[in-house]
Amino acid sequence: MDVIYWLIPSMIFVGVVLVILLMVGVKSGQFEDLEGEGQRILFDEDVDVKVAEKN
Repeated sequence: MDVIYWLIPSMIFVGVVLVILLMVGVKSGQFEDLEGEGQRILFDEDVDVKVAEKN
């Protein structure tokens, strides 16, 4: 029973810290463009620029 008295406040503290970190990430724009990085990997823009410069 003593473990529960220690575990509940510690999990509430961890939850509050995670919510604060989530709020900081959202405010800083971390989650603005979720699909952009995946598409940037698939479509290489450097090759298109070099081909356009040669023409």
